[in-house]
Amino acid sequence: MATVVLVGTLDTKGAEYAWLSARLREAGCEVVLVDAGVLPPPQGGPAGDVDAAAVARRAGHDLDALRAAGDRGAAVTAMAEGVELVVGDLHREGRLHAVLAVAGSGGSFIAARAMQALPVGVPKLLVSTMASGDVSPYVGSSDITMMYSVVDVAGINSVSSLILGNAVAAAAGMAAHHERAMSGPPPQGRPLIGASMFGVTTPAVDAARRRLDELGYEVLVFHATGAGGRALEKLAANGFLAGVLDLTTTELADELVGGVLSAGPDRLTAAGAAGLPQVVAPGALDMVNFGARETVPGRFAERDLLVHNPTVTLMRTTADEMTELGALMGRKLAAAHGPAAVLWPMGGVSAVDAPGGPFQDPEADTAGLAALSRALEGSAVELREVDAHLNDPAFAVAAADLLHRLIGEADRARPNT
Repeated sequence: MATVVLVGTLDTKGAEYAWLSARLREAGCEVVLVDAGVLPPPQGGPAGDVDAAAVARRAGHDLDALRAAGDRGAAVTAMAEGVELVVGDLHREGRLHAVLAVAGSGGSFIAARAMQALPVGVPKLLVSTMASGDVSPYVGSSDITMMYSVVDVAGINSVSSLILGNAVAAAAGMAAHHERAMSGPPPQGRPLIGASMFGVTTPAVDAARRRLDELGYEVLVFHATGAGGRALEKLAANGFLAGVLDLTTTELADELVGGVLSAGPDRLTAAGAAGLPQVVAPGALDMVNFGARETVPGRFAERDLLVHNPTVTLMRTTADEMTELGALMGRKLAAAHGPAAVLWPMGGVSAVDAPGGPFQDPEADTAGLAALSRALEGSAVELREVDAHLNDPAFAVAAADLLHRLIGEADRARPNT
C-alpha cells in the first residue's frame, strides 16, 4: 500500500493533521505522521508516529533542552535537521511514496528542508501560506510542488477543506503512482548526460546534443539561470547522470561579481564529488547577468554593458575577473574524484564574444585561460585549447566526443565491467 509521510507541527496544527490523516486513509494510503513541533501537542490531539522527541534526538538534540532554551529560531532549525534525517530514513526503508505538509512560514521551512533532501522524482507537496510569493527558498533546485493555502492554516473550514482535500487527492495519487513505479523493474533507458546552456551558447549545446544522441545518450539540458545550475548539480549528486557536459559556466561569474543568476558557491562541484566524467568549457564566462538596465547597481555604471532584452542586461567580465574565474574553475576541477577535462575555445566564449562582437576581449579571455592553466598544474585534468569559437560545430562535437571517451574509459576501469 502506498505510504504518505505527513510532516507537521502538531503543537499548532494538530487538528489539521488529524483531518489530513483521516482523509488519506480513506483514499487508501498508509500514513506516517512526523511531529516537527517543539511544544507539547494539545490534549486530545493526534500523536506523531515519529514524535517530536524522536525527531530532535535524530539530529542530536534534546527536546526538553530546546524547550527550556526559549529560542524559537534555534528550535525550528534543530527540528528541521531532525525531520530531514527522519524523512530520509523513511525513504531508504521504503516507507515513503510521497510526502505532504501543510504549514505557515516556520513549518514550511522545516518541511521544505526535508523535501529538498529527497531525490528528484519522489513526490513532494507543500501547502503553504507562503506559496503566493517568492518560493525559491522552499523549492530550491528540487521538484517540490507548492500549493497556496488561500486561507491561513488555522482549522478546517469550508475553504480550507477544499484546498486540503485537493492536496490529499494529489498526494494519494502521486504516492500510488510512485509505489507502482518503484515496484517494477528499473527503466532501461539510454545513459543520461547533463548539459548546461544559455541563449548565447545554444548553438554549441544543440550541436553537442545531436552528437551525443548519435552516440547513444539522452541529454538533459539545464538553463544556466542559477536554478538550472543548482538542478544540474543536484541530479549529478543524486546519481542520475552518466556524465556532465558543462559548456555554460556563466553562473560562476554571477556568484563572483554579484549578478542575479548565481547558482551558489557549490556550482561545478557535484560531478567531481560523485566521480562523474565531465567536460567543461568557459561558456558565457564573459558576462555577468542583471535585470533591466535600470536595475544594474550604480557601482557598475561605467562598465561595458549590453542590453540583451528589456529584462536582461549583460556586463562584460574584466581581465581581472576572468583571472579569478579561471583560477576558481581550475581549483574546483582539480579536486574532482572522476575524469575531467576542459576545452577552451580560442575564438571566443559566447555569441557576443566573437570577432566584431560587443564583448570581444581576447586579453580578458587569455587571462582566464592562463589562470586556469596554472590552477590545473599537477592535476589529472586535461586542458585542451581549441582553435574555434565556442559555438562552432567543430568545438561542440569535439566536446561531445571527449566526454564519450571519458565515460568509456571510466566504465572500463570499473571492476567487473
